[in-house]
Amino acid sequence: MGFEAWTTLVVVVVTFAFLVLSTLPADVILIMSVAALVGFDVIGIESALTGLSNEGMVTVGVLYIVARGLSQSGAVNWMSQSVLGRPKSVKRAQLRLMLPVAAVSSVLNNTPVVAMMVPAVGDWARRNNLAVSQLMMPLSFAAIVGGLCTLVGTSTNLVLNDMFNSYQGDIRLSLFEIAWIGVPCVILVVVYILLFSKRFLPDSGGVTAKLEGGREYVVEMVVERFSPLAGLNIEQAGLRHLPGLFLIEIVRNNRVMPAVASSEILYADDRLVFAGDVEAVVDLKKIHGLRSAEEQVFKLDNADNERCLVEVVISQNNPLVGKTIRDGRFRATYQAAIIAISREGEKVKGRLGDVELRAGDNILLETANDFVDQYAYSKDFLLVSKVANSEPLRHGKRWWAISIMVAMIVAVSGFGVSMLGAAVIAATAMVVTGCLSVFDARNSIDFQVLLVIAASIGLGAGVHESGLAAAVAASLFNVVSGSTYLSLAAIFLLTAGFSALISNVAAAVLLFPVSIALSESLGVNMTPFVITLMVAASTCFATPIGYQTNLMVYGPGGYKFVDFMRMGGPLTLLVGILTVCLVPLIWPF
Repeated sequence: MGFEAWTTLVVVVVTFAFLVLSTLPADVILIMSVAALVGFDVIGIESALTGLSNEGMVTVGVLYIVARGLSQSGAVNWMSQSVLGRPKSVKRAQLRLMLPVAAVSSVLNNTPVVAMMVPAVGDWARRNNLAVSQLMMPLSFAAIVGGLCTLVGTSTNLVLNDMFNSYQGDIRLSLFEIAWIGVPCVILVVVYILLFSKRFLPDSGGVTAKLEGGREYVVEMVVERFSPLAGLNIEQAGLRHLPGLFLIEIVRNNRVMPAVASSEILYADDRLVFAGDVEAVVDLKKIHGLRSAEEQVFKLDNADNERCLVEVVISQNNPLVGKTIRDGRFRATYQAAIIAISREGEKVKGRLGDVELRAGDNILLETANDFVDQYAYSKDFLLVSKVANSEPLRHGKRWWAISIMVAMIVAVSGFGVSMLGAAVIAATAMVVTGCLSVFDARNSIDFQVLLVIAASIGLGAGVHESGLAAAVAASLFNVVSGSTYLSLAAIFLLTAGFSALISNVAAAVLLFPVSIALSESLGVNMTPFVITLMVAASTCFATPIGYQTNLMVYGPGGYKFVDFMRMGGPLTLLVGILTVCLVPLIWPF
């Protein structure tokens, strides 16, 4: 190996060490690594910046907008309640999630499938008090391995199949032929996750842990006329086990019904009294068919989609201290409606209009989006804080959002439209149809993840251009030459290893000619080598930068780089062993 290859090897080893051991963000470490390669003149500026124009990186960014449109339109809530259901344990939740995702990913591109499911799984975990870190990585792994079951499941399969057909025209793989190895891999991944996820994946402790010790509010909600909840009982409506919320009572026709049973039927105009944390109140207000019972809310001038929830702490200088909310005309004074009051951390019950304000009261308001900017430095309040993700959902746009998502998937899988082109059209449609605002679209993009993708592509360019990839491949094949099974194992290990540094498609394309040359030198059928190459390139579990869907769940799952190595490293080796053992039996040498 030359100087450039040795330099790149040192940079790669140091990078992985920092990713595993350091507390620095992954994007900072990877950017410094690319800068080091530029500094040592291993790659030029153009190669270092190539990731910023990479189609896959841009696609992920645009898909964040599509996912936010699904979330803001209420489609995510609908999917999490209606499709995923209410599992009783983490293992049941994982099984209920992985099997349909793997099945769908076998015939549809797995990237939009994961884009659609990430916000739904986050909402699902919150509603069922599950640790989201126990679900996001299984979601990605199921989508990855599901794509292995057909030739159209991943772009890698399509690219390698085209190259194989061009090289060996008389041998063609059928659409479902690769399922002979894909289905066993799906079974292995599902069983492995069910057995070892509790040990290897972080456990955030669920939502309840985060809600303990928070300020408690009492909130009244009304079942709207023509609400989809009317006619359902409390359990069916999903109101019994809401994390951080407790249904205190129902007021029906001026009759109070305490200790409500799960079998109690809901009727239009029922007033439901809940006690809970502010985050739980946000979740409550996003349930389709419920609206705030506080009449002052409906007298606000702003449209629903221009409002949010804001927490304030009353200052002793506030002119309304000592007055009841009704007498002080709080709504008219601040153009904000009081939803609930917490006093010294305890919930305040009773009719809000009759509550006398005191200095230090925590008040939950529904108000215009510019309230924080207007009153952030006002002497009337000690603290003014917008509640995250508290904008009302646009339930009327739900089917628009779902239709746009389905059309995007169909366009990619059925009509050959590029993933980026379909995603851009879908994101634009989300904004044009009102599923989300331009402001929300801008804020939905996770730029840290995009920097990780761009920097990893630059690092991959160094691995390729320095000759490190070719040198490692040549060295390993010198060791295993003459043995068909060891050669298959080498193909798998090299492809999986390079996929962890460069894109899986690039790794597959890089090693395709090496695999063909190796099979010809051994005088055996090249099909097992191509199939092994497909499996290895499509099952990169060991790093978040190895596969696009891993990066998409990296942030929402709250993972560290080492979490993927701990969970995905052994799984990659198990898939490799299974592949090397089964492939020659299905496609003999």
